[in-house]
Amino acid sequence: MPKSHFIRELKPNQVVKVFFLVHNKEIRAKKTGEEYLSLTFTDRTGSLDAVMWDGVPEVRDAFDRDDFVEVKGLVQVHRNKMQMIVHTLRRLDDSRVELADYLPHTDKSIDELWTELRAAVAAMRNTHLRALAGAFLDDPDIARLYRLAPAAKTLHHARIGGLLEHVVSLIGLCRLTAGHYDFIDLDLLVTAAVLHDLGKIWELDYQRSFRYTTTGQLLGHINMVADLLQSKAAALPGFPPRLRILVEHMILSHHGQYEFGSPKLPMFPEALLFHYLDDLDSKLESMRATLANDPNIEGCWTGYNPSLERPLLKKDKFLNDDGGRD
Repeated sequence: MPKSHFIRELKPNQVVKVFFLVHNKEIRAKKTGEEYLSLTFTDRTGSLDAVMWDGVPEVRDAFDRDDFVEVKGLVQVHRNKMQMIVHTLRRLDDSRVELADYLPHTDKSIDELWTELRAAVAAMRNTHLRALAGAFLDDPDIARLYRLAPAAKTLHHARIGGLLEHVVSLIGLCRLTAGHYDFIDLDLLVTAAVLHDLGKIWELDYQRSFRYTTTGQLLGHINMVADLLQSKAAALPGFPPRLRILVEHMILSHHGQYEFGSPKLPMFPEALLFHYLDDLDSKLESMRATLANDPNIEGCWTGYNPSLERPLLKKDKFLNDDGGRD
């Protein structure tokens, strides 16, 4: 059943009856000792904090995180953010919802992104690297998941198709910078772009919410793709072992620093450049998403972005705001 309202469409003082996905559920105590529910609902357009003050004993055990629920409640502004006061709530069977309404999705065409990625690989001059990247993308199981996976759980490109979107964006940056520095091997950069986060297709679960799989928690996406690289390269006749080592190093070092989970530091120009391009693309997307989806209603500042460790200035609002003090 299609949703009647999306979170981004809600207005203050509305009483609505709507379906949501439960992202977070906490049972808390009022000053009187009675229980209330602190909730976060999501759909593909964003998240909404909610509280349920009354009728908690009847529903507290009837639903949990990642369940779909039908909610009736009042939308209001609380501490400069939209919030819902829940009047009634009941769990929904999955058959009553359309899953696409509840997971964020790239606004770009998956087919067009995939075509652009395949064209970038086909244009590579190094036959060994072209064959290596193709060996991954020609694998039907990898291709299916590559078109769906997010690039991260929350930090950047956290949406269906986000990994593919991030990789295509990175390839564009690779071309720009390789054209500026004449000592850079573009094919190494493109290969790293295609492979560096490929392990996320297994590291993350993106069936109904974004979370880490058990295997992803234990191994991590870097180790996952580094192991697969060994077997894919070994299956290609005459693939140069030292070229495989360079590609593997770019994968292992793309986080750039040990404290960010990088097993190695970048140790040759393409590895260093690729780390900074990956970091740039992820941070700019994190900024864009925070500015686009910030729940604060008033003011020129967003809430705190934990990955960037700062709030962000809403530049256009700041430039056009006649009230307040600079």
